[in-house]
Amino acid sequence: MRVPGVASLISVLLTALAAAQSATLSASAPLVVDGNSHVVVMEYESWFGPNAVTFQGTAAKPFLETPDMQSVGGGYDSRNPSIIRTHVEWFEYMGIDAALIDLTNNASCIFNSDWFAKKYLTGCTPYFRFNNRNIRDNTGENYEAWTALGTAMKLIPLLDGGSEDVLYADVDGKTSLEKEIDYFGGLMDRYPNLSVIYEGKPLMLIFLGAAQDPSKADRPEWFEIRTFLYDHPEILKKYTFREMAGYLDSQPYLWAPGVRPVAPVEIDPEYGFWSWVDRLNPTCTVAPYCPYYPSYNVVGSGADRRVENFTASIATAGQNGWGCPATTEKPNPYCPDDALRYGPDKSYATFDSFMEYAGELKPIFLLIHQFNEFVQPDEGFDANTDDDIEPANLWGDDLGVVKRQIEIYRGRGGSAVNPGELQSSRSTAFSPVGRRVSIKWGCCQGRSLASPEDRLRSG
Repeated sequence: MRVPGVASLISVLLTALAAAQSATLSASAPLVVDGNSHVVVMEYESWFGPNAVTFQGTAAKPFLETPDMQSVGGGYDSRNPSIIRTHVEWFEYMGIDAALIDLTNNASCIFNSDWFAKKYLTGCTPYFRFNNRNIRDNTGENYEAWTALGTAMKLIPLLDGGSEDVLYADVDGKTSLEKEIDYFGGLMDRYPNLSVIYEGKPLMLIFLGAAQDPSKADRPEWFEIRTFLYDHPEILKKYTFREMAGYLDSQPYLWAPGVRPVAPVEIDPEYGFWSWVDRLNPTCTVAPYCPYYPSYNVVGSGADRRVENFTASIATAGQNGWGCPATTEKPNPYCPDDALRYGPDKSYATFDSFMEYAGELKPIFLLIHQFNEFVQPDEGFDANTDDDIEPANLWGDDLGVVKRQIEIYRGRGGSAVNPGELQSSRSTAFSPVGRRVSIKWGCCQGRSLASPEDRLRSG
């Protein structure tokens, strides 16, 4: 047996040490992420409060409560220090590295002037603006609160890029997108140790909505946002941006060339969209998009090719939402292309299958969809039709389920599979009701549009 030279061993050890250090959490420094990192990010909403989003009308109710919410249906105020502390403790317990903090609704109403609202925003009443600004303040409060708690976890802002008006200039000459960048940029300057540094700069994501027009000739919003950023090099010098969309599993015009829905689907590098949520249901037959496989995007080339983003979910809705009328053939209230929280034996087959793919792809950023959205229509009517993870009355405490899968994910050895090889490999998936089955994939590689896709949420 040939014994490697000392220089080779030192090189291997230094490479391993650099990879470990690149994603080491510390309360006294930002998290520096590179191509060797494996960061786990939880999607997190700080929307709730007596003058913000409430839990009235939601099927699921969180176990946590604050007194000021009792008169508006119960639940909690996201800005309450004890709530923030408990959420931080739960995130740390699960092994989360960072939270993706969501301020993706009504940015123009939040940040722009009365003149702008009267000209462009018919629904931006004073009361609506007041409530949405409370959501902004709740979200921003995490910076000060997390710093005071001394947590090593980080925060990644998710910005509003889902409507054309975010690029309309206000009376001061600035767009609401620019103002939202400035808002979170100011918090990053004040609390630099809470940032995630990617490509040498603090990372921000921009949420585009669900369905995306692939043609640049149409000047779609995703292209207009990129053009705006490129026209503002002073912004690009300070921050790294990625655009995020939803249900890419059913938008084949965004997939890489030659990809077919037989395994997780690669997004064409021309778009490079990250996924907010994707469906996973390899046995459904609902036209025109079944079967469903989640998307991922790739960066680099050759030996440096890496999966940059993959998003896992505990349940996913079908094309027409969560609920469909029962029939003789289908006596349950679920849509046939749903992927439910529970299997027949109460296993978490949907989440397990997502995380199995994550373990094979080993993305730089693994996102978990999601902690606490609660509001309809994105969330359904029982535990099977809700993709939230926060402990709540309908499903109890699933934190341990998520913690265990993250531990398995982190513990998997070996290199990431080549995405092309993944499409011709064999794995475990699940039926529409969560029963685990073994399936054989073919050579290649998927997005879907349900009622949740445009995130018609309160707030």
